Amino acid sequence: MKFYRCEICGDPYMGTEKPSHCPFCGAPGKYMVLASEWVDENKELGQLSEISKKNLEQALQLEVNNTAFYRDAMKKTGNIELEGIFKNLSKIEAEHAATLKKILQCEPPPVEPGKEVASDSDRENIDAAHKREQSATAFYRKSAEEAVEPRVKKVFTALIEIESDHIGLEEALLENME
Repeated sequence: MKFYRCEICGDPYMGTEKPSHCPFCGAPGKYMVLASEWVDENKELGQLSEISKKNLEQALQLEVNNTAFYRDAMKKTGNIELEGIFKNLSKIEAEHAATLKKILQCEPPPVEPGKEVASDSDRENIDAAHKREQSATAFYRKSAEEAVEPRVKKVFTALIEIESDHIGLEEALLENME
């Protein structure tokens, strides 16, 4: 048995093989390191630049909103496969919020009114999720470019990769619905 930790969320994983993605935040396997080699980069971060702090706060709000949206979509679907997908996406978005919260050393904001509401239509929810992930990816791309701190740049870069995976999943779901 081997122990790994994710360089993005910090969560530990135990298994015989390194996972292809972090089972908690969805980060690609390249961010999974042996637990003995893991370093808590948040402790070495120091003072955040104003632009990074602003972008991290906006990202935290986005992830909090998306967590609630996916949770609502999960409750409203009658499709067992989609229920599992929405549940998993909600957990991943919650892990992103927890990661951002650790960097900012703050409590998460409340969900913005109306941002958590999913439709009764699976198709509409997948469309909405797709738009949310595309918007998040564009924002994270800009935020990674603006970040001056290596840790912040790394987190935003990983979020781009993770959310891009979600976009691919949603595109496949939409294609299968046609």
